[in-house]
Amino acid sequence: MVSFLNRNKRTGKSADAPFPPVPDSVRRVLICQLRQIGDVLLATPAAELLARHYPQAEIHMFTEKKCLPVLENNPHIHAFHVLDKEALPTPLHEYLFYLKAASLSYDIVADFQQLPRCRALTALSRAPVRLSYTPPWYLRPVYNYSTNPRPAYAAAYKADILAPLGITRRGERPRIYLTEAERAAASERLTALGLRDKRFISMAAGHAHAPRRWPARYYAALLDMLADALPDMGFFLTYGPGEEDYVKDLRARCRHRERMAVPAAGMGLRLAAACMERALLQIGNCSAPRHIAVALDVPSLTVLGAGGLGWTFPSPEHVHIHAGQFTSVPCAFCRRNTCDNGLVCLERLTPDLVFPAVMKHLREHCVRPGF
Repeated sequence: MVSFLNRNKRTGKSADAPFPPVPDSVRRVLICQLRQIGDVLLATPAAELLARHYPQAEIHMFTEKKCLPVLENNPHIHAFHVLDKEALPTPLHEYLFYLKAASLSYDIVADFQQLPRCRALTALSRAPVRLSYTPPWYLRPVYNYSTNPRPAYAAAYKADILAPLGITRRGERPRIYLTEAERAAASERLTALGLRDKRFISMAAGHAHAPRRWPARYYAALLDMLADALPDMGFFLTYGPGEEDYVKDLRARCRHRERMAVPAAGMGLRLAAACMERALLQIGNCSAPRHIAVALDVPSLTVLGAGGLGWTFPSPEHVHIHAGQFTSVPCAFCRRNTCDNGLVCLERLTPDLVFPAVMKHLREHCVRPGF
């Protein structure tokens, strides 16, 4: 069960306002979710639920500049407060930014992170309802309603924070809303890469932290196994900022590198997503591309290291694989970004263990008419 507490009813507006608010009385709602790209995408079901529950309201979102592309064109979000740290060089600039955003008289603020910047905007808003997960004691004055969601898929956990408002999730998934122009541009780019009329698998092998990144030599071995077994299959090796050299090195390790398409740098997140939408399957580490695959209805298989199990969308089309399924790994899912144990949770998950899982997933869930 989701439980909630009204911890502090001192707000800047009438203390007599009913709770939960009458839907027709809500004019503006603010969602606070700054980072990372995947986490911001996982907040889109909450935006959809809020827009549906408060049809007269504007739904605004406070997020970082790098995350904006996954939210563009979303019909449930009407305005953005985009944090660009380079444009806010001093604390005064930042304070004025928050003050301007807070001046829009929000009826509800839902903070999914409780980061210092989120807390600052939430507090300055003086909204009648300032909602989050149960905060530590020293943050209780910031949030007057808090929730204690049950463990669940990450997007569902965020949606459960809205339960005190009378909002119930019904399996909503993250969504990216691509345009036809973006899909046409993706077709042109795939043609240039030799994949336009080809079935292909998308792979995101990079990650900023080694305990969450399956070794490049393992990815190269897996690609060779798949290329041998699937002679007509192409491969689209996508990557994030700073990962181009890593992915090019991975491709150079492959025997069938002529079938491994690596897009040029500067492709942009939305164009990369439009290309991924045409893939039969997305394979990669626990990072933003796995959530983009869910948002685009592309089946996915994720190789897990230090991350937890709560990031997998609960559907047969989206699965994960980890060393603990095959052997004892005492440090599995440590959630750390550094490792003192030789990356055992990734090293023990060898390509010969992953390859059958990929082939099984392709057979059972990756038949996509029209692609």
